[in-house]
Amino acid sequence: MKHSFHKSLKWSTGIAVITLVLAAIFSVASTLLLSGVSWGMGMVIVLIIVLIGVFFDIIGVASTAANEVPFHAMASEKVPGARHAILITRNADRVANFCNDVIGDISGIISGTASAAVIVELTMNLGRGEGTVFEHTVSILFTGIIASITVGGKAFGKSYAIHHATAIIFQVGRLIYFFEEKLKIKLIDTSSNRGKRRN
Repeated sequence: MKHSFHKSLKWSTGIAVITLVLAAIFSVASTLLLSGVSWGMGMVIVLIIVLIGVFFDIIGVASTAANEVPFHAMASEKVPGARHAILITRNADRVANFCNDVIGDISGIISGTASAAVIVELTMNLGRGEGTVFEHTVSILFTGIIASITVGGKAFGKSYAIHHATAIIFQVGRLIYFFEEKLKIKLIDTSSNRGKRRN
């Protein structure tokens, strides 16, 4: 129990630090991207941020629903990405936490902030000052659209992830393999497969 608590505390602390760093990076990146661009391009950037959140949400859900067994057969045949897929399914709780909570929440916060910047740019570009009825109307409409895309996208993504979980995680494993083998960017340790095999 003590070991489990210590391990959970260590993971929680680590993920909190990672969230802080990623949130800062996302915030700075979105600010730089939105700086000096038109409101139309700003909307595209906001949409991309939302889609990033949906994409990672799909991975998070798929990691908890994927079947590990097929990956062992692939790994025995040395199929690229199979070992990575095994580790993802064995650490589904952490993968889901990172993808759904960290990236998902950060994307939601940043998209909200970016939306506000786009709305201000739009109203100023049309010659309407801040605090006007027009700005409030645009703000409500744009916020509603972004919220509907986010919620609708995640609803579709969750359904898709549950029904195609194993295939999705295999593709994620292949992507990680590509980064590690071709680009020499180490993302996860596949030297040992820890944990119990999931049936």
